[in-house]
Amino acid sequence: MAPNRKNIEDILARVNFPLYTVQLLTPRHVIVGGGGGTSKTGVANGFEIFELSHNGRKFLAEEVTRHETGGNVVMNCSTYSDNRHTYLVAGQESHCQLYNVNSVLVKEQKVVENGLNSDLKQRKPKAKEKTDANENVQKKLKFVITPADSVQTDFQQPEPLCRVVRMHHNGKLLATGGTDGKIKLWKFPGLEPLVTLKAHEKEIDDIDFSKYDNYLCTIAKDGLAIIWDAVKGKQLRKLSWKQPNGSKYLYKRCRFGVIEGANQKCAVYTLTNPTGLAKRQKAYLQQWLPEDGLLKKVAEFDESVSALAVRDDGRFLAVGTMFSGSVSIYAAFSLQRILNVPGAHSMFVTGLEFLPASQENENHTVCSVAEAAVLSISVDNQVCIHTLPYRKTMPLWAGLVILIFTLFLTFVFCSYIDL
Repeated sequence: MAPNRKNIEDILARVNFPLYTVQLLTPRHVIVGGGGGTSKTGVANGFEIFELSHNGRKFLAEEVTRHETGGNVVMNCSTYSDNRHTYLVAGQESHCQLYNVNSVLVKEQKVVENGLNSDLKQRKPKAKEKTDANENVQKKLKFVITPADSVQTDFQQPEPLCRVVRMHHNGKLLATGGTDGKIKLWKFPGLEPLVTLKAHEKEIDDIDFSKYDNYLCTIAKDGLAIIWDAVKGKQLRKLSWKQPNGSKYLYKRCRFGVIEGANQKCAVYTLTNPTGLAKRQKAYLQQWLPEDGLLKKVAEFDESVSALAVRDDGRFLAVGTMFSGSVSIYAAFSLQRILNVPGAHSMFVTGLEFLPASQENENHTVCSVAEAAVLSISVDNQVCIHTLPYRKTMPLWAGLVILIFTLFLTFVFCSYIDL
């Protein structure tokens, strides 16, 4: 049974607006977005970027950049970085807004914490925190977010809305979906229209590209999940399953991953929630094979689910719930739950994002020795992180020694009782 960890998650940061989207900007920088909308509520709209670190006991987050978007709430975003450029795209009302993100070194006065309430020890400056000749001044990495092109992606009246934006992993393709049920593919970063897929009859809920194939998955409120060839713009198949007791389910989220140990074999994961008379029934996390549309594995939930993430190496999944605000981590291959954080947020989970696996040690995540770490956000204005401690396994030689010793004791005991 998976361990429960109630109310011991680390709250990394609190912002002054509801949060709807979270993405990694770099392996150590996370960007969150949200806001209070266009009405005059006094609640800001925009982004905040935090730098993540680990002090040996827990994760820490330091705000490095804040960018407000005026009257446009940020409901979704996607990022892409290469060796030269970092881009951010965000759905804002009926448009998809492109931002250029540039890193800069800024001189800041060094803060030295003293007193009984501080548990931080003075540390050497990081490489990106180069100390000047004056020891009290240091250079810190910050980001400048600059608006660039903007294109209208949804025309559904009376309130067009860009519901989802998603960057392809190669940085050359962008997909958007809105309330009109259409999927639009754009050349990136020029935002030149390529093709419009008449995909669904109702508004789009989620889109995702596969990493190693040309698959695109789309889901919408018409109850359909469709696999496409993203290059040809051709529908390949619809995902279908026998729903329990003839009830009606709607797909909520979709994410591609890689099945561990299967030579980069692609899998797509979906969240489905019951609707109407079926609301008291289970919600599901599902694993599919996109090449044939077969449903392979299923995990159940006692409440509706709202957020889904897959780690970059495909080993772990994270799921956030609607009513209890809980977060769970699953082994992607088996869909076995290995960590449960009940009540991680006071309201429903709106977004999840894994820290990537460390390149130095694939069994660790960046910044710490945890086996996995996932960020979660909610409309409760909080950014939290949940870690899976590294599960040490017994060496083979130790197992053999124990087995031989057990057999020896068994032989001695049998000889003693003349068996």
